[in-house]
Amino acid sequence: MKRLVSHLSRNDNAVLRPGLPRPRIHAMDELRGFCVLCMIFYHAFYTMGFLFDLPLGRTLLYFFMPAEPFFAGLFILISGISSQLSHSNLIRGIKLLAVAAAITGFTLLLIPEEAIRFGILHLLSAGMILFGLVSPLLNKCNVWAGLLLTGALFVCTFQIGTLGFGVQGIFSVPMPPLPFSLQFLYPNRMIADQLYSADYFPLLPWIFLFLAGTFLGRFARDGLFPRFLYPSRVPPLSWLGKHALILYIVHQPVIFGLVYGVMFLLRALGLWQGTLPVLF
Repeated sequence: MKRLVSHLSRNDNAVLRPGLPRPRIHAMDELRGFCVLCMIFYHAFYTMGFLFDLPLGRTLLYFFMPAEPFFAGLFILISGISSQLSHSNLIRGIKLLAVAAAITGFTLLLIPEEAIRFGILHLLSAGMILFGLVSPLLNKCNVWAGLLLTGALFVCTFQIGTLGFGVQGIFSVPMPPLPFSLQFLYPNRMIADQLYSADYFPLLPWIFLFLAGTFLGRFARDGLFPRFLYPSRVPPLSWLGKHALILYIVHQPVIFGLVYGVMFLLRALGLWQGTLPVLF
């Protein structure tokens, strides 16, 4: 027990002493892992309900749907925080954009009606590239002013596709319609021919949440997060968080393959009369 107390004390001091290697913030990995787990369940329900037309999948999806902006938003915020802990955001963003473009290409080829044209990876890559370009300027801004401004802009653009710029019940400024080619900027409900993406995170409002994370990340960069965020408490979630990108890439094909296999078997046994999705 004394060894454990001594070890924890050394870890706590390491958080506060300047010049020492920055300790890992395991709570960020675990929260990211929790978001990944929620995403996997959400996409599993979507696959069951809309790709295989299973009522149970739709019921679970509609029940789970109100939570989706919260765990997706937390994932985006953590990505912004992590950008302050990286020295190569521009390169990371370009590499992630290439992965996102590949996902767009594969989904357009395999399931064009459910293609991912501007999903969360597209958003995160744009955020990393933007921060990589303007971080010298942003890092000169007062951290509290930056958090206040980006937080306010996120709130005021959260309903930009329907309400416009503003806050429900307080004020609103109508936004102009966008041409189809610019729909990735914000969801435009004012024209019929709008962009459809199975996973859709337009720049507005989500880029402001990412940028808010970069301001919050200054505390992580300087080792000033609360001490209880540093120790690891849920290793399985931490593992999921550390492998978030590869899990995002592989989870949907795995889910689709598993559900396809189960439904194919049930149909062969005469226990299910539905139709299977047609690929290509």
